[in-house]
Amino acid sequence: MSKSFIGRAGELKMLDQMWSSSKAELVILYGRRRIGKTRLLTHWMKAHQGEGLYWMAEPSSAVDQLRSFSQALANFADPEDPAPADFTYATWEQAFKQVALMAQGRRLVLFIDEITYLMDTNQAIIGLLQKMWDHRLSQSNLVLALSGSQMGMMQEQLLSYDAPLYGRATVQLQLQPLPYGTSHLYFPNYSPAERVALYAMWGGVPAYWERIVPERSILENLYEQLRPSNAWMLDEPRLLLQDFLNEFYNYIGIMRAMAQGVHALGDIGKRNGLSSTHMSSYLRILRETGFVQRRVPVTQRHMASRLGRYHVTDPYLRFYYRFLAAYQSKLAMGRQDQVLESVEENLPKFIEEYTWRELCQEWLLRASAAGEIPLHVEAVGGDWKRSFEIDVVGISEEEKTVVLGSSLWQEAPGTLKTIRDLIDMTGSVILKTEPWSVYYIGFSKSGWTTDAKEQVEKMVLDRLNRARGQWKLAGVRLLDIEEVDADLVRWVSE
Repeated sequence: MSKSFIGRAGELKMLDQMWSSSKAELVILYGRRRIGKTRLLTHWMKAHQGEGLYWMAEPSSAVDQLRSFSQALANFADPEDPAPADFTYATWEQAFKQVALMAQGRRLVLFIDEITYLMDTNQAIIGLLQKMWDHRLSQSNLVLALSGSQMGMMQEQLLSYDAPLYGRATVQLQLQPLPYGTSHLYFPNYSPAERVALYAMWGGVPAYWERIVPERSILENLYEQLRPSNAWMLDEPRLLLQDFLNEFYNYIGIMRAMAQGVHALGDIGKRNGLSSTHMSSYLRILRETGFVQRRVPVTQRHMASRLGRYHVTDPYLRFYYRFLAAYQSKLAMGRQDQVLESVEENLPKFIEEYTWRELCQEWLLRASAAGEIPLHVEAVGGDWKRSFEIDVVGISEEEKTVVLGSSLWQEAPGTLKTIRDLIDMTGSVILKTEPWSVYYIGFSKSGWTTDAKEQVEKMVLDRLNRARGQWKLAGVRLLDIEEVDADLVRWVSE
């Protein structure tokens, strides 16, 4: 896989704006491991050769870290006369004073990557940096960017209200996974269905994508990545969670339950033999990691809904706990075939329940923002009660507009019944006595039958007329995967 830089246009523009500013700027860049923070910083630096210093801390001793930074700073200041191997400033305060001095007469950028390694060995480093920022660095012509992957430590010591640097940062930027729409740039020869499957397994993490060989199928790539000599996929969940958790036992059971389709708090607790009180504590911590989310019906988002469901939101963790966690011993013995059989058999249902539904919800949100559907919606999600569930719902309570959608991931084309079922559930989402405008959308991997495409508008009108409500039909639309894919690609590029 080519390692050319793709995406991150917004983040690069932000860094350019910081550089073009006439004042000192402090940027805190954070995000989960392997999300591309280092690649972003080093790529930006290529356009500013000689104008800035990129330095990455390492998990070494405090003395060695200071020596490494001191030599990098000295060599940047005078590249023609390299510093002696034993050169070091006596203290970090002296080193930062030198940075301030260098940034007096010129615009200078300093990127300190993996700063959490400094925090591990020197608990006072952030307090010292705050002092130096307040008294020297903020009066210079410096752009200072601090980046780290240990999310728990970044949140506690750099981002929280009690953190020494709180309120000093010009920008706090959490680097997100790449959106699905950028996947075509990495994998132009994969079909939309293949790229959806890839996204269901590995999400939008650039470091994962770079391991994929595009000349192989998705399952062939998975087979190679699961070889005993290539154990990163089995090690990754522990590395991601250890930034937040000291012990994993109950958390792993909870994550596995959610990935296997158990989403209510009480049901997850029963699955793991845990009381509701304990479950609330565990789920609170998991939500703080950002890898788990409590979702409520989009029509009840302003309420203290009792219909909340807990989901693993990170695609790779969701895939791992659904398909791989229970087979580690077999994978260690090189028995990938059995695992792949399970993946191949159950992946379509997994994609329909999670990734495809989420991509269809993203399509609706972006389509509304782009004015490409006739109704405005302000919130998008799903809707459910005990008796029904709707995959895709967009709503504006102020404008009394609602979009109802069904997302199908199956080999057979969608039929009229899918839209008929949506219409029948309309009265469960909105009141018949209020003048709502309703728009229906069908999303289907394999397109729609000829009958569905030819008769859907008439069928919708007939059934709404029989409902005798005040709903106003704003339209109906049927989409296949090629259309959804093309739109998501286009909107990301705009």
